Amino acid sequence: MIDAFAKDDLHKRLRRDREALLWKLDGLSEYDARRPLTATGTNLLGLVKHVATVEAWYFGAVFDRPSPEPLGRWQDSDGSDLWAAEGETRDQVVAFYRRTWEHSDATINELALDAPGHVPWWPEPRPNTNLFAVMVHVLVESVRHAGHADILRESLDGRTGVRAENEKQIDVEARAAHRARIEQAARSAQRSTGL
Repeated sequence: MIDAFAKDDLHKRLRRDREALLWKLDGLSEYDARRPLTATGTNLLGLVKHVATVEAWYFGAVFDRPSPEPLGRWQDSDGSDLWAAEGETRDQVVAFYRRTWEHSDATINELALDAPGHVPWWPEPRPNTNLFAVMVHVLVESVRHAGHADILRESLDGRTGVRAENEKQIDVEARAAHRARIEQAARSAQRSTGL
């Protein structure tokens, strides 16, 4: 009973965060969806491509259910999953992510939480694992990158949140006043500590 509940709850949360990550691309130009927004090149479309690749590996090869998508060998990972090349369209990356969902969901639906898996890129003694551990790992990875995407999107146009239906109109003046209060508190703390 608890296994079914846990599996269903983790799966619902994963589906929710997949949609949140894709929502961060809504309404953006090709440039804004792709452009590097940090010193390390992190970008919104690259986050989607990366999370899709992560899911494809974890819910595919780890359970001897290779992804139908061409992924290359994990040993040869070169960071190209963190950005979209000039010839890759946003539609292609999003479609890859959605097809990955289908494959991942089939793995999740068909296997028990204690189904054995093997993650060759995890160090000893952890490479032998199970579906529960992989679901938690992929959910954490998805949440982490959805959070990155939220901050990146906020830096582009101020939009924040998990779902479009919860988004509120941006009150620029209230936001500026709130930020100013936080800035003042930070400066005051620095003066009082001297650090």
